[in-house]
Amino acid sequence: MEFLLFTTHFPITSSTIIKPFFFNTCSSSSTPRSLFMKCSSEGSDNGSLKNIISGMVDKRVEDLLNKEENKGLFDGLEKASLRVEMAKKELAEIKRQEIEAAEMKKYVNYLQTRESEIAECQREMSEARAMVEEAERSLSLNSYGTGSTDGEIDKDRERLESVKAASVSAVVGTLAGIPISLSQVTSTEQLLFPLAITFISCALFGVTFRYTVRRDLDNIQLKTGTAAAFSVVKGLAALGAGPALELNRASFLSHAFDGALYVSESLLVFLFAAVGLDYFFKLNLLSPFPITPSR
Repeated sequence: MEFLLFTTHFPITSSTIIKPFFFNTCSSSSTPRSLFMKCSSEGSDNGSLKNIISGMVDKRVEDLLNKEENKGLFDGLEKASLRVEMAKKELAEIKRQEIEAAEMKKYVNYLQTRESEIAECQREMSEARAMVEEAERSLSLNSYGTGSTDGEIDKDRERLESVKAASVSAVVGTLAGIPISLSQVTSTEQLLFPLAITFISCALFGVTFRYTVRRDLDNIQLKTGTAAAFSVVKGLAALGAGPALELNRASFLSHAFDGALYVSESLLVFLFAAVGLDYFFKLNLLSPFPITPSR
């Protein structure tokens, strides 16, 4: 449809009437009609120019909206608008999740920092606890070195504890040395002498062990060193009581083998005695040197 608009050379006022009409440009019914507008300056009370134009525009818009091909377009536009709104909401949700993820990451980093600080504090506490225990051990050795509150050693109690340590060591060591002595004798009378030597040496070992280890009961090197020293002395003494050393290879090998055997046997006996003494110390049946005032 074609619209033809004719202009006028007279002024248009509020009283001017515009009358639209259509006419055919040819006789065929399929030819679109042209729209002409007549302008009149006659005054009328039927409405203003504004109302007429508004009515025409509203009618044309309504005709466009009512067409089937335009309805599909408007439906697509509405769906597109809905998709845009949904996309906006999803974008806002994604932004919110990103903000939450950033805050969570920051919180995790904070917790990791705190965890390292806690581990460092625990390590420092462990070191401080070890230092305190070492200081307490040193203080106990220094404070209780006198053995009594008046600054002097209680000699009677110390003698009694030494006798108890000698007795425990002698009994345990003698029992441990019986199988060794049985392998070296052929009669009961011959068994008495080596057992008496073992009993006396283990009794001396018990007294020495108590004064050597003192209150350092967890020092395994000190305890085994004391037993090894007694074993070497007793083993070499037994070797010296045997045949004299000759300047030949066979004599050297024989004395070396016998010396190792005697030292090993003595070490076994004194280790049993040391274990027995340590066990009695741990049970508080024996008091290490020096005796504390609380005992």
